[in-house]
Amino acid sequence: VQLPASGGGLVQAGGSSRLSCAAHGRTSRTLTISWFRQAPGKEREIVSGISWMRGGIPYYADSVKDRFSISRDTPGNTVFLQMNSLKPEDTAVFYCAARPESEIATQPHEYDSWGRGTLVTVSS
Repeated sequence: VQLPASGGGLVQAGGSSRLSCAAHGRTSRTLTISWFRQAPGKEREIVSGISWMRGGIPYYADSVKDRFSISRDTPGNTVFLQMNSLKPEDTAVFYCAARPESEIATQPHEYDSWGRGTLVTVSS
């Protein structure tokens, strides 16, 4: 499975940005896809995730609840992360990750496939 991500860049604090992850592969429509981020000197952490099962409740880390929103297009291949009210502490490389299980796992080692990552820099 390939997970090319797009979006990110430099954003002012309080601004918005949207990341996209377009999964390609035979099973791309039945993948749970999550966004992780890794700030300099910190461990990779989950930001948000969405299951391939319809009706599933998305997951959000406490630090991004009420600011970030994850969604999936109708075919199910592309996942979007809408980030609002961005803060300087949101600055990180954001990675798209996928796993075939329907449950949204929160640990990086539980994901089989990873995208390259895209840098989001929030200036104060």
